[in-house]
Amino acid sequence: MALTETQLDSLVQALRTVLRDDQILTSKTDRYNRTRVPAPFPVHRWAERLPDLAVLPTTTEQVAGVVRIANDLRVPVVPRDGGTGLTDGAAPLRGGIVVDLKAMDQIYELDLENRTVSVGVGINMLKLNEKLARHGLFYPDDPASYPCSLVGGRIGTSGWSLIGSRYGHTRDLVLSFDHVLPTGEVMHVGDGGGGKISKSSSGFQLKHLFMGHQGTLGIATTATLKLFPKPEAELSPFWSFDNYDDAYACTGALARAGVATFAGAVLFDEYKVAYLRRDDEAYIPQPGDVRALVCSVMYGYEDEVRAGGKRLFRIAREHGASYLGDEISEGDWAARHDRYATPLHGRTKDGQVIPMSWHCEDAAVNYTNLPSVSKAWHDIIADLRRKTDVFDDWGMFAYTSGNTGVDYLTEIDVGIWEQRLDDTAWELWVRAKRDIAAVALAHGGSISTCHGSCREGEVDLVPEELGRGFQVMLDVKRTLDPHNIMNPGKYLLDRAYDASPHPEGALQ
Repeated sequence: MALTETQLDSLVQALRTVLRDDQILTSKTDRYNRTRVPAPFPVHRWAERLPDLAVLPTTTEQVAGVVRIANDLRVPVVPRDGGTGLTDGAAPLRGGIVVDLKAMDQIYELDLENRTVSVGVGINMLKLNEKLARHGLFYPDDPASYPCSLVGGRIGTSGWSLIGSRYGHTRDLVLSFDHVLPTGEVMHVGDGGGGKISKSSSGFQLKHLFMGHQGTLGIATTATLKLFPKPEAELSPFWSFDNYDDAYACTGALARAGVATFAGAVLFDEYKVAYLRRDDEAYIPQPGDVRALVCSVMYGYEDEVRAGGKRLFRIAREHGASYLGDEISEGDWAARHDRYATPLHGRTKDGQVIPMSWHCEDAAVNYTNLPSVSKAWHDIIADLRRKTDVFDDWGMFAYTSGNTGVDYLTEIDVGIWEQRLDDTAWELWVRAKRDIAAVALAHGGSISTCHGSCREGEVDLVPEELGRGFQVMLDVKRTLDPHNIMNPGKYLLDRAYDASPHPEGALQ
């Protein structure tokens, strides 16, 4: 619920004790720009997601001051980094303050000997790597949103990296960070107490607790990251197949090949190939007899990449693959970030081309369950599509989460005609998301391996997935955030409070 004018004035006056006037943003433009996210939500109810104001802190001390004031006045706080998340983690559900961390983009220390860098969480990986390249190093956290996502958002979602099979994911690459708790206290989070330690057995492993919580347990402000030598060579072959089964078998064999430079393998199914074939933004034009595509990626020194590449090419040939050639392979991998959250072309049932926004539902699925999960998910979207033209099936891909291929980020992409999205269509979408999550759980998977599961639909099944662990989540939330100010309404964590999910505030 929006603050009254009197409450807003009182809040602004309090914030002026820790921020400059130009760091306190109250205009409609400032608030609207910090509400929209790539994930489709009911655009006809957009005004319900507006904050009362936004702030632009530049230091940990300023963030802590803002949170202390919000906690004292019982005003909701929503952290926002790049705002690229696909579960609305940065969208405020109860108004309040959006803490925009983009101005915290400094590099504080570059340690060339220990190969670490300490940064503000508002820094962008692309810009960071431009500076690290001068020293022959890079930070290999590589999401699809790489050019526009920020380190803090990666921490808040415990993000997944496209080259994680070689270098690890965000949880492996972030060594430690400073974190503002919901009370405004500041703590250092890492493995043990050191800032540059990658493994400790001292005490509870708190780093993972404070990653992936979607801003419900506080705000990360500065982080120390693990660096690697910038790869000397990259190999990213794409192969085509005339059937899904051979492509699926090949993907598993590539992941199990034991190639040290292996950074990942991805399987595109027939629906995805059909979408890429007809979409104007696609980089993989293919004839109609192509039913699936597989990509594999390797990074390292040239001699080891060449050796590993020969092994993977041999495996692909044994599974009936046709190599697409250097131009397509290199070009499409190089363009892997370009199509993130851009206007795309959907189709109605009668073939009309319409502008749609892109959304995806992802899960962690074991390799052996990929075919059955794929069929069930396509059936769910087909049923949705029979009911309305608002949705279009843009296909699935499955991407190795680790270098043994034990589990895969499994994603179905759905076009949404947002101009036609209304309450009825939204409820159908929420129901479909719930069904998609249920399929993942029924096959021994996890609801999300990348984006998080804190919004309508999939979030309903989080207690089922976690069991007693969800009660621990509630206990932690209630203990650390007694007034429920941090991103309230997310992850069903309102259940942690015995009274109303909207605690009475001090701003009366």
